[in-house]
Amino acid sequence: MTFQRQNILSALPPITKYLLLINIALYVITWLLQIKGIDLGFILGIFPPQSPYFKPFQVITHMFMHGSFTHLFFNMFALYMFGSILERVWGSQRFFIYYFVTGFGAAAINMLVQYIRIKHSLIEVNAISPDAYQMILDNGLTTLQLGKNYIGELGNLNLLLHIPTVGASGAIYGLMLAFAMYFPNAPMYIMFIPIPIKAKWLLIGFFIIELGLGFINSESDHVAHFAHLGGMLFGLIFIFIWKQKSINRWN
Repeated sequence: MTFQRQNILSALPPITKYLLLINIALYVITWLLQIKGIDLGFILGIFPPQSPYFKPFQVITHMFMHGSFTHLFFNMFALYMFGSILERVWGSQRFFIYYFVTGFGAAAINMLVQYIRIKHSLIEVNAISPDAYQMILDNGLTTLQLGKNYIGELGNLNLLLHIPTVGASGAIYGLMLAFAMYFPNAPMYIMFIPIPIKAKWLLIGFFIIELGLGFINSESDHVAHFAHLGGMLFGLIFIFIWKQKSINRWN
């Protein structure tokens, strides 16, 4: 009798596997380029449309960039855990569509929130000085690269215009929502909590936390909380549409 060894990657469905490999590969490439003074995250991360560094392709590329190893690890662990199950349930084509729609939806919501914040900041900045906005456009990025920033609303506007958003978190939160909807009573374990929590309650908890942090701590922690909520929202919409189509097909 012989046994065939199977590694983790070969056991994964194809889209989940390729997404994992691309994300990990780009993180390694980003790290290697940083040694040479090239910031790939600045090029491929997504900026708000008002920023002079915004490019349309960033809507896709930002989903494969991560700001730290911890950021990458937790996103890829969630992709491995939820993505592999959902891809087997839905099939690769539907999973592929869902993943990118939730990722694009997260980016759209995040850019909308950033647009509103930039408009608000511009009102405050122009009240200080009509030339302040041009000063930020001309010198803001260099100021940040020197490890400095302006005070108050000038600093907030500078960060919004010159710091890109990166990560697959919007799509990951979309996967989390889908898993909780299809397997609401599945026991989930999280760090430092010794008892399992049902997936539906864990999802509700994450939603409340992200919503609260989005309003309370949205600018100081530099986390795109509304992008996470956007991934959930677009995931909910698409699952509802798919279920309606399935019902109509049998009527």
